Amino acid sequence: MEPTTLQEAVVYFATPENCREYVVPRCWPNGVVCPTCGSTHVKFQPQHNRWQCSNRHPRRQFTLKTGTIMEDSPLGLDKWLPAMWLVASNRNGISSWELHRALGVTQKTAWFLLHRVRLAMQDDLTCGSLGGEVEVDETFIGGKARNMHKERKERADMRKGGGGKTIVMGMLERGGKVRASAIPDRTKVSMQPIIRGSVEPGTTIYSDEHGYNWTMAEFEHCDGEPLSEIRGWQRTHQRHGEFLELVEADHRRNLRFGRTFPSVPVRG
Repeated sequence: MEPTTLQEAVVYFATPENCREYVVPRCWPNGVVCPTCGSTHVKFQPQHNRWQCSNRHPRRQFTLKTGTIMEDSPLGLDKWLPAMWLVASNRNGISSWELHRALGVTQKTAWFLLHRVRLAMQDDLTCGSLGGEVEVDETFIGGKARNMHKERKERADMRKGGGGKTIVMGMLERGGKVRASAIPDRTKVSMQPIIRGSVEPGTTIYSDEHGYNWTMAEFEHCDGEPLSEIRGWQRTHQRHGEFLELVEADHRRNLRFGRTFPSVPVRG
């Protein structure tokens, strides 16, 4: 039975047998295959907890970690799998300090684990492209101007609207993925290149009444549509305090150095 709590996950993945039973059907649903030559003629060596390919070639022996984000790490699956379980089961995300306390590893090791797991959760390393029907909209994140410190108010550019807050553009594939980027302003010059780099040509783009910002020849466009999904996503994430966790963290860090928006787009 698959674990449902952290305690169960730590106990379950503590043995190599359970790790194999959990990973093999997910990694090789049609049977174990040599990652070097693709042969199915492999033999498991229980004394070394690895497989060996019957064909003669370099790297005949391989483990569950071969060809994955775990391959060059000395950490065992008893650390990697609970870490993956924690990242996947925490709706609000998890910090390296939380992972360090939960798994009994150093904070530096937990930081490494988190970055590898987040990398593996992306699609084709670039999060893939959105397609089908995509809703686009922008919003502001950050505190109210009246609650800002005097120095913070001076650094924020109040002339751009939003009370010096960071502008975040969201793109939501209906029934699919969400992507978001922090942008310097709400102009075509800033927003359209991000859409072109994130959405497949021919996709239908739904926007609010300000449709001129999103109209591009390579996309079909419908403006004035109810953006129920993306606005519901914005409200939900803002309510739970998890709205673009990475963007907001970068936003705070940039404010510390006098910049009013993150310089690097963050995908959700």
